[in-house]
Amino acid sequence: MMRTRQRKNKVNKIGLQTVLLTALFMFSVGCNKEPVQAPPPPPAQSVKPKTAVQKPVSSLKVPPAQVNQMDFSTKKDPFKPYISVKAVTPAELAKQKLEMKPVLPLHSFDVSQFRLIGTVADVKGNRAMVEDPAKKGYVLRVGMTIGKNEGKITKIDSTGVDVVEQFRDENNKVRKETIRIPLLRKP
Repeated sequence: MMRTRQRKNKVNKIGLQTVLLTALFMFSVGCNKEPVQAPPPPPAQSVKPKTAVQKPVSSLKVPPAQVNQMDFSTKKDPFKPYISVKAVTPAELAKQKLEMKPVLPLHSFDVSQFRLIGTVADVKGNRAMVEDPAKKGYVLRVGMTIGKNEGKITKIDSTGVDVVEQFRDENNKVRKETIRIPLLRKP
């Protein structure tokens, strides 16, 4: 155990000596530089007066030099979006809305074809159950749409359901028509 410590101490001493000798050598080499002298100033030249020279008159016009010689017209614009959005007029929007007919069964029949089965009065809002001609039942709330013309349900009470439909007449005026679906009593 003593021998290993002695060996380590000896190795450490040799390493320290090597580092010190290297640092001393680098310092001594760096100190041998001679100071750099500034170059002598150039000899003075005699100044000649400039003589006025008439500019030649020519009909040839030299175009100005182009600053940017790169042509990026064939390159793709990195800031251009992938999808172009075009402005839609209200007429086109109405046409698209008509083409996108709702697929809900509530919108496939006319309002007058529905039969009111019953109504439920609740704190959250009244509800009504209607039946289509195919005998399928639907629960309705105020604000929902029903029928081919997408009539809006405005009122539900114990006697029936009020539906307001908007449509355009022959004069292209928007008209509102209120349709009442009454609660039928069994005899």
